[in-house]
Amino acid sequence: RCFYDQKIIQKTFGEWKEWWSVCRERKLTLRAASHHSHILHSLIFKAWRAYVCRQQEKRNKYHVAEAHAKKQTLLRTWQCWLAYVDLQKTKRGMQAVALAVRERSCLRISWAVWRKRLYQNCTGCEMNVLALQHWAQSLQFRAWLQWRELYLHRQNDKQKETRAVTHHQHWILKRCMDTWLGHLNLQRTKKHWNELAREHHRSRIVRHCFSEWRLSWECRRKLHAHQKDVEKLAARVVLQRAFAHWKHYAVLCVEETRQGELAEKHYKHHLLVRALLCVRWKRL
Repeated sequence: RCFYDQKIIQKTFGEWKEWWSVCRERKLTLRAASHHSHILHSLIFKAWRAYVCRQQEKRNKYHVAEAHAKKQTLLRTWQCWLAYVDLQKTKRGMQAVALAVRERSCLRISWAVWRKRLYQNCTGCEMNVLALQHWAQSLQFRAWLQWRELYLHRQNDKQKETRAVTHHQHWILKRCMDTWLGHLNLQRTKKHWNELAREHHRSRIVRHCFSEWRLSWECRRKLHAHQKDVEKLAARVVLQRAFAHWKHYAVLCVEETRQGELAEKHYKHHLLVRALLCVRWKRL
């Protein structure tokens, strides 16, 4: 029985050791998966932060370019306005001089010719100014159209890049989620099968122990019953022998002594045999 208990303990320890190694491998697997997901998330965050930094730099450059373009436009407008003011001052001076000449001159023909020429010059200057303004406006309009086309093209490129990055992130997240769900289902299946295996092994061990205990209890019960029967039989034999000894004592005292000695020897021998039988039954 001690050897059987040792074997049961060894088997139980082996099963527990195997279960402990499986649990350790599962813990290591979960830790590796967590570490992999953490590294992947850190890489995604770094890429997203670099992309955001590049977009911020592009926006800053765009704002700087827009401010510079506004400053250049205002500078050109200011220069044109200063040229126009200077031209108006010159015209006013010329008109004042013309009036003074007209007042000083008495020749109407010269005045008329001069006035005609002055009118032609003023008209020509105004036409030149209008032509310059129209040319400047046409250049500004062309530049604005080119800038607008470039801006729209950049906006489309930015939208395409944003969509591409978003689609790539969604694809990576979906792939990671599918992988994680597959791993989680596999771990749940393994856990369920391990629990079923442990339950089956536990129930099997319990049934085996219960059957062994039942067999041992049956053997002990039979042994106790046999011992009681032997004790009853021995009591009857002792009573019969005592009665025979008492009968022989009444008949012959000398023979009684001899029979008493023989009965004592026989009783000792019977007790020894019964002790040997008890030891034998206990070993069985």
